[in-house]
Amino acid sequence: MSITKFVIPEIIFGMNSIHQAGEACKRLGATKALVVSDSGVANAGWLDIVIQSCQAAKLSYTTFIETTTNPKDSETEAGSVHFLNHGCDAVIGVGGGSALDSAKGIALLSSNKGRIRDYEGIDKIHTPLPPMVMVMTTAGSGSEVSQFSVIVDSDREKKMIIISKSLVPDIAIIDPNTLTTKEAELTATTGMDVLTHAIESYVSIASTPLTDVQAKNALSLVSRFLRPSVASKRNIDAKEAMAMASLQAGLAFSNAILGAAHAISHSIGGKYLLPHGEINAILLPHVMEFNRMAVPERFREMADIMGIDTRTLTDTEAGIAAIKFVKELSQDIGAPSTLTEVGITRDMIDVIGMTALEDACMITNPRDMSLNQINNLLLKAL
Repeated sequence: MSITKFVIPEIIFGMNSIHQAGEACKRLGATKALVVSDSGVANAGWLDIVIQSCQAAKLSYTTFIETTTNPKDSETEAGSVHFLNHGCDAVIGVGGGSALDSAKGIALLSSNKGRIRDYEGIDKIHTPLPPMVMVMTTAGSGSEVSQFSVIVDSDREKKMIIISKSLVPDIAIIDPNTLTTKEAELTATTGMDVLTHAIESYVSIASTPLTDVQAKNALSLVSRFLRPSVASKRNIDAKEAMAMASLQAGLAFSNAILGAAHAISHSIGGKYLLPHGEINAILLPHVMEFNRMAVPERFREMADIMGIDTRTLTDTEAGIAAIKFVKELSQDIGAPSTLTEVGITRDMIDVIGMTALEDACMITNPRDMSLNQINNLLLKAL
């Protein structure tokens, strides 16, 4: 058996666990934390709860809530200046993927200096980061447990993928209660991001038995609970299930990496300010169709996990049924189904394809993909 690695933070999961953020940071040795978030999380009241937890733990703090959707290099660099000017020695991220990725970038620059673009790629970080506590408030990105940070390079209009074990937070706090303030549209698209994480990590060429168990459970939970979670803010069982799905899909992709859907999605998101989950929802069925011939047995297993009766189906038929399941789920929860719906046009395809080809996530896609094949996939998705 080949040697494998699996990185994971301490995980605190459960209703009202957000109240432990301050104490968790203090027991890592912090004396003053930079709390990184965004205006949406602040307006929902979750930032105040984290601040109150710092006060209860007698942990000094200052806040930086300038992060936006698809976090920019300028925001991360401004945040690191704020960290240093205020004498901070730890970071608490509070929010969805954008806020948490920005928090990681700020922690990175606070100890490693330079520009955030200096760390684009795999294993470019050499100096340890300050303690990090990440509090997730959406069931989507998995950033609270992952070794990824995705930051937009404003000059190149490109999402930079930074991958390093140094980016794995020390403590991840997952409180399903934070999902009860999200509107149905956001619940739907972030949920499709979770599904994409589960599927891409399961068919990744870097998958292992340790990542498989996480990916399969995440896929099962999304298949059963995404619809009811979108249907009602008050369905606590569905919120807990989607929080667990997001966590497990995050653990899976952090260690198995992802595939072509994310590579292309990163390319689109770097140039056009579109929600990451929306783009993944559109691309996922097309990428699955492209990849099906590479790992037919895995597609059959995914169909089984989705609850499809595959006993009389060939591997090909089971794979097609799994793709149909994903399309129907996406349609039921109101996610967009074409790139045209979100403003992507035919003349944008060449540039999107070329950037996607260079994305780190393309390395672990189970089927080799040429520029021509990416462009053909994008044309089908229009």
